[in-house]
Amino acid sequence: MLFMRKVRRDYDVFILCDDVMRSFFFPQLLTHVYPHSTPSPVLLRARQEGRGDASSAEATLQKRIKMMIPVGEFKHFTETKPAFRVLKPWWDVFTDYLTIAMLMVGMFGCTLQVTQDKILCLPKVNAQSTPFQSFPRAQPHNNISITALVLQGRSTAYKNKTPIKTQGVKTNMDYQQYNYVNQVCYEGALHWYAKYFPYLAMIHSLVFIMCSNFWFKFPGTSSKLEHFISVLVKCFESPWTTRALSETVSGETVVDGGKDEQEQPCPGSVTGTGTTGPGEGSISKSQSVKSISEKGLFGKASISVLDKQEGEQAKALFEKVKKFRLHVEEGDILYTMYVRQTVLKLLKFVVIVAYSGRFMSEVRFTVHCHLDVRHVTGYSDFLCNHAMAHFFSKLSACYVAFVLVYGMVGLYSLYWLFRRSLKEYSFEYVRQETSIGDIPDVRNDFAFMLHLLDQYDPLYSKRFAVFLSEVSENKLTQLNLNHEWTIEKLRKRLAHNPDGRMELHLFMLPGLPDGVFELLEIESLRLELIPDLTIPLATAQLANLVELSLQGCPRIKVQTSALTFLRDVLRILRLRFSDPRDLPVWVYSLRNLEELYLMSDSTGEGGRAFTLEPLRELKRLRVLFIKGSMSKLPASVSDVAGHLQKLTVENEGTRLVVLNSLKKLACLAELELVRCDLERIPHAVFSLGNLQELELRENALRSIEEILSLQHLRKLTSLKLWNNHIASIPEHVRRLQQLERLYLSRNRITVLPSQLFNCTKLRVLDLAHNEIRIVPPDVGVLQNLIHLSLTGNKLEILPDEVFFCRRLKTLRLGGNGLTTLSAKVMQLSQLSLLELRGNPLEALPIELASCASLRRAGLLVENEIYETLPHEQYQESSEKKVLENSSSPISTLQT
Repeated sequence: MLFMRKVRRDYDVFILCDDVMRSFFFPQLLTHVYPHSTPSPVLLRARQEGRGDASSAEATLQKRIKMMIPVGEFKHFTETKPAFRVLKPWWDVFTDYLTIAMLMVGMFGCTLQVTQDKILCLPKVNAQSTPFQSFPRAQPHNNISITALVLQGRSTAYKNKTPIKTQGVKTNMDYQQYNYVNQVCYEGALHWYAKYFPYLAMIHSLVFIMCSNFWFKFPGTSSKLEHFISVLVKCFESPWTTRALSETVSGETVVDGGKDEQEQPCPGSVTGTGTTGPGEGSISKSQSVKSISEKGLFGKASISVLDKQEGEQAKALFEKVKKFRLHVEEGDILYTMYVRQTVLKLLKFVVIVAYSGRFMSEVRFTVHCHLDVRHVTGYSDFLCNHAMAHFFSKLSACYVAFVLVYGMVGLYSLYWLFRRSLKEYSFEYVRQETSIGDIPDVRNDFAFMLHLLDQYDPLYSKRFAVFLSEVSENKLTQLNLNHEWTIEKLRKRLAHNPDGRMELHLFMLPGLPDGVFELLEIESLRLELIPDLTIPLATAQLANLVELSLQGCPRIKVQTSALTFLRDVLRILRLRFSDPRDLPVWVYSLRNLEELYLMSDSTGEGGRAFTLEPLRELKRLRVLFIKGSMSKLPASVSDVAGHLQKLTVENEGTRLVVLNSLKKLACLAELELVRCDLERIPHAVFSLGNLQELELRENALRSIEEILSLQHLRKLTSLKLWNNHIASIPEHVRRLQQLERLYLSRNRITVLPSQLFNCTKLRVLDLAHNEIRIVPPDVGVLQNLIHLSLTGNKLEILPDEVFFCRRLKTLRLGGNGLTTLSAKVMQLSQLSLLELRGNPLEALPIELASCASLRRAGLLVENEIYETLPHEQYQESSEKKVLENSSSPISTLQT
């Protein structure tokens, strides 16, 4: 009877393990493989035997199963987002399945460990002291085999509960003593590996799972991975990717960064400095992309036109990729984390193989146990049977086999990690296949993720590379720009500039619309604050173009064909840049250029970075304007000495010390040195024999004694010394007999020497905003005087000799202390502008009516003073009154 119960219990345990496997380990697998599987044999047997209904049997089974740990409890360890699969190479996928198999081995062993008797022990009885009796062999009741009884669930003897008499060696131990001995021998005599193998297998498997998926959960790495996957998916599915890979990039050579993509025969053909990603240009070109050719995917079919929304989405993707690249290339945490978890798994593999190989032989079926419990049981030596030893030895061998395979795969992954540098990634293959030659190489974590991506599918890297290319981005920008700026919209912006040329002014655009090149009437093209400007071949269509203005355009690319066209037709070029080093090199090759304006916004100390390349190619340059901050005049200015006629230097308040290059400019006719912090007139100026105009405004001149040396400049007709600190005019100013225009406004002059009026050819004399109190009567000698300005001085009396200058057209006397105006003003028949505002006048002389050229708009005086004129003699019509507040003073007279 006891034997029958033992067999019956073993059979129930086997059925329970089968139910556990069905319910927990392979629920989805069994659902697909056995969709019509029958209920559990335990439940069937319960129904057949009538031991309760099915619900109670199921409840009992569930209660027994809940006592164990289901695999679902560990689901969150291995649960990763489906999108992360693109970053799992084949060895990671394979080891994941191996880990699941190892976990199942451990869980199955734990289930058997919990449900089966751990060990059965019997005392060793001395054969001489205990008689041995032979027993008749027990026969099954009604000649039914034991196997049949087990399969049917109950024997006739069990039904009738007829006891079977058995005989054997008596030990005089009761059931409690046996239990005690079993537990103590299990803990003391059984080897630890045989006891804890299933738990170790399960724990090791969980550690493997956590090592494989830790970087997907760690905040410092998971955020980068999620961001990369989200951007990657959008790039892969973007319509722009398909279009960019389908088109053949133009083979037009672009001049950029001082070097041609192909060698160019012309000297210097490039523009500003382009931005370069971190580490670009120094990466060894290792071919890491072996992508599938997309010629089969994208044939020569017509390319679909992107709508506005798709264009904006692609533009946003370019910005996301740029920011992500800058963020990820800063560090290598992803690479470091992956290497560390791989090394940890290999160390774990070595430990498992080491101790398993050593202790697998300790799993034995028979165990000898010696206990000092004779006073309790009457015995001290016991022979024990480890019931699961044979099964555990097979499980451990299977587990070690899985671990060995896992370790071999781990060694391969370690070899892959260190076979070459995974912190560098080259798109050389993509550049050759797609002809997109500007795809940059990447570094650090960005490179590592792309290497992992290639193990999944190289096509992802190829499509992702489109959004790393500036050429691709520029093409997209150009497409969106053309949609927004149509020809009709551009034509409305055409207008005449102050020089009378038809000008198109474009401001703060991402590029140059293609419609510009269809407006053939453009003579002047003015472009401001365009960050990435490309001047294409289509520029050659603008046959009337003579002037080009580029202001605030840091990166300018000029195609070689367009550069050839500009060399032939361009006459005027204006460039404004923030850094002197951004000055395009191709400027120096414009051989037909006549006027060059260079304006730098740099405020560096001394402006020492401002340099000019040789100007020998500019054979026709007549006007050179330089605005910046420099300590000396560029030596290359002397390269154009033979034909340069006008030189202007605005130095932003920085002292210009070295001016030796001026001596070589023998043909110079106009020289302007503005805001150069000059305290005296430079001596180099005195050697310019052809100089006609000299302007030294907004400097720090305190004395102009050197004006005597200007007498050697026989052609000098204009001298402008505005906004200085000049306190007096030297007497030898009379030597400047050829002088026609003299500007001394906004200085500190108090006295006018009579010798000044010996310059009888003076036509313009500007002495405004000084501290002059008296005008010498000699002023009447200036019979050629047309413009006289004494505004903002301290005059109280104006000599009548002023009105002897009968050619005066402009007379400015505002802001003084004049109380009366002489009636001799009537002698100025050509007077058209008279300024009297800011004087304590009581009335105007009625003789003003005799000034035939003077109109109400040209009489600048307070209204109440104007009303003192007799109504019947000087009354303007209502139309002239309208002009009273709208007229403005006449500007400075030119020859």
